[in-house]
Amino acid sequence: MSAPPERESEPRDGHVAEELRAELPGLGVVSLRLPAPRTQRSPKGVQEHLDVLSTRFRGADALALRQRPVPHAYRVAFRHVGLDPDATRTPIEAAAVERLVQGGFRSRGLLDDALTIALMETGVPLWALDADAVHGDLWLRLARHGEQLGGEPEGMPLPDGQIVVADAHAPLAPLFGDPAASRAARKGTRNLLLFALRVDGVPLMHVEEALWQCVGVLDGA
Repeated sequence: MSAPPERESEPRDGHVAEELRAELPGLGVVSLRLPAPRTQRSPKGVQEHLDVLSTRFRGADALALRQRPVPHAYRVAFRHVGLDPDATRTPIEAAAVERLVQGGFRSRGLLDDALTIALMETGVPLWALDADAVHGDLWLRLARHGEQLGGEPEGMPLPDGQIVVADAHAPLAPLFGDPAASRAARKGTRNLLLFALRVDGVPLMHVEEALWQCVGVLDGA
């Protein structure tokens, strides 16, 4: 299967299963396809951006994150889907704690750095899939009996009723969790499918801004 060779002009607001829309209004998945960057290493400008973020998110600032509107909305969403944000940190809080432990945001390669920059600049969590390993559009639904992450025999078993990000064939990632290794973007990926999770209280425009922030970092490299 091949993904579109050119970047999509607009992000796609994916389908959400009816039972989820009724129970969790505002929950959604927004995606954007684009060619993968030709380089794996972040240039100086991206590393400098990480340094600026490291300065911005010092101890007191990191602790105050949860009071800001967008991070707070994701904390509320965690509770609504059965996750305790004080035990399982939201993506931005996890990144902020990692920054404190490591003393700064360390470069991990261009794509990872772009995802981190978009997350810290907007508060919206993003992930990257190998677009050529995705069948059709992304959507949110409940895991079915016996399903495994990535739709593969060796994939992690998923509890019945767990919310997942899926394509037309299989669940690709748990809600707010990392994608199956076989579907995630990696070295050699030619086309990316970036996706962000939208929650109640975070406008679609803000979620799309996070995607474009990530694209901007990749384009500027």
